[in-house]
Order: sequence, then C-alpha cells, then structure tokens
Amino acid sequence: MSRLVEALVPARLGVGFRWLLASSWISQLGDGIAIAAGPLLVASLTDDARVVAFAATVQWLPPLLFGLLAGALSDRLDRKLIVVTVDLARAGVLAVLALAAFTDRVPVAAVLAALFVAATAEVFADNATQTLLPMLVDRDDLAVGNARLMTGFVTVNQLAGPPIGAALFTVGVFWPFAVQALVVALGAVLVSRIAMPSHDRDAAARTRIRHDVAEGFRWVVHHAAVRTLVLTIFIFNVTFGAAWSVLVLYAGERLGLGEIGFGLVTTVGALGGLLGVWRYGWLTRRFTLAQLMRIGLVVETLTHLALALASSPWVALPVFFVFGAHAFVWGSTSVTVRQRAVPAPLQGRVGSVNLVGVFGGLVIGSGIGGLLADRYGVTAPFWFAFAGSALFVVLIWRQLAHVAHADEAPAAVED
Repeated sequence: MSRLVEALVPARLGVGFRWLLASSWISQLGDGIAIAAGPLLVASLTDDARVVAFAATVQWLPPLLFGLLAGALSDRLDRKLIVVTVDLARAGVLAVLALAAFTDRVPVAAVLAALFVAATAEVFADNATQTLLPMLVDRDDLAVGNARLMTGFVTVNQLAGPPIGAALFTVGVFWPFAVQALVVALGAVLVSRIAMPSHDRDAAARTRIRHDVAEGFRWVVHHAAVRTLVLTIFIFNVTFGAAWSVLVLYAGERLGLGEIGFGLVTTVGALGGLLGVWRYGWLTRRFTLAQLMRIGLVVETLTHLALALASSPWVALPVFFVFGAHAFVWGSTSVTVRQRAVPAPLQGRVGSVNLVGVFGGLVIGSGIGGLLADRYGVTAPFWFAFAGSALFVVLIWRQLAHVAHADEAPAAVED
C-alpha cells in the first residue's frame, strides 16, 4: 500500500499537496454527481426544452460573469480562505436544495436559483484552488501535480460521479444534492488542513482590478496564438453549448435512455478521456500542437453530425467515447499553448480571459439550443452545431498555424 501511495503521490510533493489532492478528488466527486442530478431534476419538473436548456445556462453563466473578478481576488486575498469559505457556502446552498426536494416543494425557479448560486461559488473556489498548487510544489514537479489532479477530474468527476448521481436520483430526488453537500463540505475541511506558505499581497494593488483585467485583454489581443485559441474556443463552445444544453432530452427522447443511461453517457465520454490521457504523450511526439488542434476541430465537427444522425444508443455511445478522447487532448493542448505563451505575471488574467471565452460561448449556445429544440426537435441543436463548426473550421484553418509558435511570447503590454 505504501508503494502505491508513493507512486500516486510522491513524498517529495509534500503533505500539503496530499491534502490538496484529497480535497480536489472528493470535491470532483460532488461536481460529477451534479452533472447528472441537476439536469435530471429540472427535466423531472418540466418538459419545456427552453427551461431545460436554461438550466445549463444558469450553471455556465457564473464563470462568464465572475471569472475575471475571481482571478483578480485570488491574487489579492488569502487563497485558502477563499476556497474554504465559498465551498462551505456552496454546501449550505446544496443542503437547502436537498431539503426542498425532500419535502417535494421545489419549484423550477428555486432549482435554477440554487444551481446559479452553487455555480457562482464554484467559480471562486476553483479559481483559487488552481493557484494553490504552484505554492505547494516545486516548479519541476508542477507537471506531476497537474497530472494527478487531472486524473481525478477524469476518473472521479467524469467517470464515477455522473452514474452515481443518476443512481442516487432514482432512489430519491433529494439524495444526489444531500451527498454533494456533504462531499463539498468535506473538501473544504481537507483544504483547511493545508499549511500554506505566505502569499505576498500588495495592498496598494487592490484599487487596480480594472487596470489588471484590461491588461490581460490587451495581451490576448496582441498575441496571435492565444488570440486564435480564445476565438476558437468561444466559437466552438457556442456550437457545443447548443447541442449539450439539451443532452438530457436527447438521451431520453432520441436514444431512449433513462436516468441511469443518461449518467452513463458522461461515463463513456470519461472512458474516452482516459484513452486520451494514456496516448497524449504519443500524440505530441508525432503531431505539432497546430496539427492536434486541427484534428480535434474536425473530430468535434463530425461528432455533432454523427449524433444528429444517430437514433440508437449503440451508435451514439461510441461517438461519445471518441469525443471524450478528443476533449482531453484538446484541453491538454490548449493549456500547453497558454503555458508556453503567457508570461508568469499574466497567467491568471489571461486564463480568466480564456474562461470568459469558454463560458461566453456556452451561454450563447445554450440559448440557441433551447430555442431550436423547442421549435424543431432535440436533434436540431446538433445539426446547428455541425453546420456552425464546419463553417468555422474552414474559416480558421490557416490561422491555427499561429499555435505552432505559441512559445514565442512577447512582453506584457504596457499602457
């Protein structure tokens, strides 16, 4: 057992990292449960596709609204205290939602409000959590630490959490939210055990949040590779958000899957993600980053087409598997591009700009998806996603060559 622990979490990473890893994995389990339980609860209360899609919107909107602020505050306040405080607040909201579901007195509007508040807290917790790792481990061990954290995301959040959430939902609609509240609170307790080094904060800088945010935007605009990356992520998340915002309806009405089957959709995607984890090193030795991104965009475009045509889970589930592998490869590649290109003092702010692109696209896409599904049926958002993705691939194809030079980072933009 000690050898397994040493292999998974080498002692050189320190006790603090082990507490962080334990907290991350247990919190990821709660988030994975919510992936299935949230849409299932909304779909059980209404069959209006616009409302179901709006449930996705209210969970994707907080990063768009508060991501930049969360990044600035993480650089100015006690990061561990941010994580502990907002996670305990999030656990409280989830406990109230579970109690309301238990009493069978939970209107759709209250569910949407609770999901929005919980997602808002998660923005601040996740942003601050990402800043803890560089404070706990040496620079040369960051790759190992990030790999362990990413493994938890794929296995616990994507693989185990959704089917557990779906199974708990079949037992009682309040159970997934009660369990999620418990594990989120436990994650906060585990983070509180970390002995953090001092985090130097410039008190005078607290009046310059607007300036700091603007500098991050200017840097992105002036850097071709990162600008192309953010634009691509934004457009493709519009198309992805349109399709995935009605995924719970698609799984039930088009594929004939029940609650458990809907949870397994995410599980199959996570299995594909594990394949991506396993073969990513092999891929990066044989393809440039620009080539990987081009291949990924083609795979995502064809995914939407395949799901628009599919009417059987035996056809759709392999597609979700391939998409899961693509999602990991794309995510890892985009992070690598940013890490190579962005100067250390701008990492947080440029990451926040990227976050706005990610969730801005998802919010816009979810609105489009709900309208299309309500008017033309649950496959209409997938046809929209295919057509939009195909058009953008053609337009952006040559520009993706900028990504190959992402490690040539210019200096930070001055006023």
